[in-house]
Amino acid sequence: MADSKSGLSDKVKGNVSKVKGEIKDQIGNATDNPSLQAEGKLDKVKGNIQEKIGEAKDRNK
Repeated sequence: MADSKSGLSDKVKGNVSKVKGEIKDQIGNATDNPSLQAEGKLDKVKGNIQEKIGEAKDRNK
């Protein structure tokens, strides 16, 4: 199990958020639902930030 200083957990959460966001974005696009599309885009941004936090933690070990 990764400890709180490990970036792996943040990187995994980031990837999950990005995938979830992409799915919402695509479904929103396909169903002409701008609200769902926007939510998906926010999830992707959140995922990118989580990944960067994880990378920073790994560099600072």
